[in-house]
Formats: sequence, structure tokens, C-alpha cells
Amino acid sequence: MEIRKTRPDELEVVLRIYAHGREIMRREGNPTQWGENRPAKELIVGDIEKGNSYVAVENGKIVGVFAFIIGRDPTYDYIEDGEWLNDEEYGTIHRIASTEEAHGILSAAVEYCGERVENIRIDTHKENAIMRHLTEKLGFTRCGIIYVDDGTARIAYQKISNR
Repeated sequence: MEIRKTRPDELEVVLRIYAHGREIMRREGNPTQWGENRPAKELIVGDIEKGNSYVAVENGKIVGVFAFIIGRDPTYDYIEDGEWLNDEEYGTIHRIASTEEAHGILSAAVEYCGERVENIRIDTHKENAIMRHLTEKLGFTRCGIIYVDDGTARIAYQKISNR
């Protein structure tokens, strides 16, 4: 699987993958994390323009998408019911989704990101059982609770890579 930056002409494919991600969340009992319209198209366009959007490509087809941002994330400044593993530079994986047939997107993203920065942070909604299971399976440590821009809580994780 190849991970590379998203090109502007791939926006429609990315939007379809996010729509599929919303459907999976609803089907798995997590209807509120992304609701009906998250991540917003404007946010995705901004990710692409800033070079923070990545796609996973398998056999020439885009099968996954995520944002990866190295540097301080203000959302992570306040954490309760725990603490971060360290305060060193980190990258954050946000907005990860895949097609129905894709497998291993989070694992590939974590490997890719771990080659670029030693500390990786990620968060998810308490109802996102799939994501909680996968992050723990991939060696992330639950660090506490953070709050996103709409005020809702997320379980926050960190992993120190082996680069």
C-alpha cells in the first residue's frame, strides 16, 4: 500500500470515502462523531491545500484517506483524566476513513507517520468501538479525555514510534 499526499483533483473520491466513513459509524452505533456532514468539505479542501491530507493507494485505487499534521494541536492542550506520555514534538492523525473493501489503512497510516515523527497522537469518540480497538491493537496508550471544537469529549491516545 502506498501513502502519498492527496492531489486537488482527488477531492470527489475523498468526499465519497468520508461519506462511506459516516455510514460505517452510523451502522456501528456511532451516529454523532461525524454526524451528517463531518468532516466538512471546506476542512478537507484546507487539508489538501496545506499538504496535510494523505491517501492510501492500493492497486492504483484510492482506498483510504486521513489528515496528518505535525506540530501543536490546540485541541490537545487540555487533557483530563490522564496525561500525555510526553510533551515532545508530535504529529496527529485526524479524519481517517477507508473504502468498504480496504483493510489496514490505520496501520499503514501509523507506520507512515511514525517514520516522520516519533510521537503520534490520535483521538476518537467513546462510541467508536472500531477505532478504539484498532488504536489499542496498534500499541497506542490511552492518555485521557480531550474536547474538540464543538465541546464534545474524545478519548485521546499517544504512541511513541520505533523509528
